[in-house]
Amino acid sequence: MVGEIASGAATVSSAQALPAAIDRLVRVMARLRDPISGCEWDVAQDFASIAPYTIEEAYEVADAIARNDMPDLRDELGDLLLQVVFHSRIAEEAGHFGLADVATTISDKMERRHPHIFGDAAAGGHYLWEQIKAEERADKGAQGALDGVAIGLPALLRAEKLQKRAARTGFDWPDATGARAKVIEEIAEIDAASAQERAEEIGDLLFSVVNWARHLGVDPEAALRAANAKFEARFRGMEAKAGARFAGLTLEQKEALWQAVKKQAQQ
Repeated sequence: MVGEIASGAATVSSAQALPAAIDRLVRVMARLRDPISGCEWDVAQDFASIAPYTIEEAYEVADAIARNDMPDLRDELGDLLLQVVFHSRIAEEAGHFGLADVATTISDKMERRHPHIFGDAAAGGHYLWEQIKAEERADKGAQGALDGVAIGLPALLRAEKLQKRAARTGFDWPDATGARAKVIEEIAEIDAASAQERAEEIGDLLFSVVNWARHLGVDPEAALRAANAKFEARFRGMEAKAGARFAGLTLEQKEALWQAVKKQAQQ
């Protein structure tokens, strides 16, 4: 009970401090963007030049979460929030919208997409959310099922989203068996492809692997991220075991090291 009260008090205290903290950040950004007394680098930026940093900060948030590093997550969320404030400031200077408009828009959207929470709808959940999103896309002029899937998404994530959209129209394998067979088919096509065709065929293979992963309930982006981390850890282990002589080892010797590190990790 004491813990619940303390937690509730902390939440209230944080909410009370939020307006002042956000206002301070808005003023900091305004000062940085001041054309006379601001930071030369910040003043020179626009939407396009800042966008890569926005994407990078989102990935750094995901990395902190994967490492369960709460102090770093707090820091990275701040960096991501700065990106939102930065874009909003640029838009405000151009007369488009400000941070308050951004916050209002997302609040309106969340309430509109959750009528079973904020409105009169008795139920609906995720199905209702998707139905409302589809209606919103139609209102914006979307005509096809794939309209609105952002081009800037990571390729694996965008492939998965495209496949999910197509699946809603009934264009999908009934189970993982068909998706698996497609992967095997694409491998055979790579083997038969000319040098000029290989890039396209490998792209088809990657797309098919994403589809298979989707049917197996696996997040392909997260799976590949975990595979990267595993490879990095094992490779570093190989380097640590071999020391300065690592680069000069034969492939067979390096493979033996790999298997030793792999076995050690599994113990």
